[in-house]
Amino acid sequence: MNPVILAEHLTRRFGDFVAVDDVSFAVEAGQVVGCLGPNGSGKTTTIRMLLGLLRPSAGAARVLGFDCVSQAEALRARVGYMSQKFALYQELTARENLAFYAGLYGVTERSRVTEILAELELTPAADQPAQALSAGWKQRLALATALVHRPSLLILDEPTSGVDPVARRTFWNLIYDRAAQGITVLVTTHYMDEAEYCERLAVMRSGRLLALDTPAALKAGLPGPVWQTAAAPLDTALAALRALPGVLRVGLDSDTLRVITRPEVTAADLQRALTAAGASASQVAPAAPTLEDVFLMLAG
Repeated sequence: MNPVILAEHLTRRFGDFVAVDDVSFAVEAGQVVGCLGPNGSGKTTTIRMLLGLLRPSAGAARVLGFDCVSQAEALRARVGYMSQKFALYQELTARENLAFYAGLYGVTERSRVTEILAELELTPAADQPAQALSAGWKQRLALATALVHRPSLLILDEPTSGVDPVARRTFWNLIYDRAAQGITVLVTTHYMDEAEYCERLAVMRSGRLLALDTPAALKAGLPGPVWQTAAAPLDTALAALRALPGVLRVGLDSDTLRVITRPEVTAADLQRALTAAGASASQVAPAAPTLEDVFLMLAG
């Protein structure tokens, strides 16, 4: 079976600036694939090329079997797209927004608007203007507009920016409800906790695709163990551990230090380095790897 998304050496330049640099990946049907990276990492530019809204400087991509340059209009009719800016008409009600988008997509079933309102539990807000809705309700309405034409692929560009953690978690429940119905989902985010929800995760920085795998595999792929270290003074401890052979990364984590080392480095090695530097360590303990550890190691 052909991938739902196939990107091959996608590159986009703006003058001398390379926004996306030789990115290749595939998304299979039914997957929920996340793209993790900070603002400016190339996530949105990649999505705009996949949607045919931006022509690649080099490389090519196919979405749902359509070429993203020569068949852009045909593919966009079959994709649900939700941007981080929630493209809603503020003076229109939720129902009117959905009716408008249904018309744009050529949906002729008059019952479809009522149906999608019920599916996303938007019926209580159906006759309220979008401008009167909370951020969480607007987010849900924006998702409904992307689903009104029953797409087989849903592309979400940082859809949870600006909403509270409860609304974010509720939104991810909605995403997985759609995935259970067979919809393929590609979602970008800069939230580490959200990245854990994805079946596969692409990590981007400075326009480059650094890795693509399951969250568990990415964490298992760290070059060595992670340690949580409580020591004082922090600046002395930080310098001492950075200078220790076998230490790959040291960073602040609230009022402690998070250390990634090669496999041969032990807690006793870390403790000795701290003591020799004049730092007092109250804790040097193994820690479970996180996606933040993965990202910081990959990004250097």
